[in-house]
Amino acid sequence: MRQKFSEITDRYAAFQALTLNVHVDFPLLQRLALPVTVGSARFAGIKIQDTRLIRLMEVLLHGGTRLAGWPAAQVHSAILSAYALAPSRYGLNQLRYDLRKMKAHGLLQRDGRHYAYRLTDKGVKVAVLFVLFHQRLCGPLAHSLFHHRPDRTLAPNTKLDTAFHKADDSIREIIEVLEVA
Repeated sequence: MRQKFSEITDRYAAFQALTLNVHVDFPLLQRLALPVTVGSARFAGIKIQDTRLIRLMEVLLHGGTRLAGWPAAQVHSAILSAYALAPSRYGLNQLRYDLRKMKAHGLLQRDGRHYAYRLTDKGVKVAVLFVLFHQRLCGPLAHSLFHHRPDRTLAPNTKLDTAFHKADDSIREIIEVLEVA
């Protein structure tokens, strides 16, 4: 029992070390953005702004408890429920293409006996890098863009600007009332 738990603890510690030691590797990002040919199939590059793949990577990262990997149908239902997507917005065929693309880039491996997918060591590094980039950098930047207050002294005094400032003040009042309630 002690030996088995020691193996489990070692695997968990190795995974933690791998995910906590992620650095931005710009050549890696450049290589991932290039298309890859596997056999006669050509797969597009993986870009850091690809929302579908970011969602897939995040679900696969959170699935660390799945020792045998994820069957495609389970990944699909996990993505749909995690992001409140309708099946028409992200179909099973789209997911299968994304899985093949990640496999072609060496980020995913498939257990052919069970048709289950799991991230490779490189895939874990890339997934952590992509997900953290979006959560820690893109999210706060986008948030600041939408919550930037216009400077009234720099704006010309037109009817449109006056209406915009009035609407902005009204929205701010609503937010303040909701914060107090």
